[in-house]
Amino acid sequence: MKIEGGCYCGEIRYESTGDIQFQMQCHCRECQYITGGNPNVINVVPADGFRFTKGEPKSFTRSDLEKPVTRYFCGNCGTAIGTRTPSRPDSFIIKVGTMDDQSHFKPQAAIFAIDKRHYHHIDEGVPTFERRPG
Repeated sequence: MKIEGGCYCGEIRYESTGDIQFQMQCHCRECQYITGGNPNVINVVPADGFRFTKGEPKSFTRSDLEKPVTRYFCGNCGTAIGTRTPSRPDSFIIKVGTMDDQSHFKPQAAIFAIDKRHYHHIDEGVPTFERRPG
């Protein structure tokens, strides 16, 4: 499946050509910081099929965590594009809001529901986990 997308100002563009490995929404407190308060809705795709086609994103990795993720974003408009995580070294995590076509997104799970706020929504029937499933 080919996914194309980019940032709000158009400075960063990407494409992913691998099959989607997983679709989910994350309610953890860290994701709430990144999104401005909402859950993070994401597609997990193979890293070897993902590439930036225009521009170079900035990245941020916290130095005070044992296994920090690296977050990629546009240095001009601030759009969060995606994430690389040590727990899935062969994957790239794409923020659904950056995708040109979001119509196929259907979360297969909601994680870190322990941090869910009253204004977050989880569709009926979506498997929900207090933390990351095992």
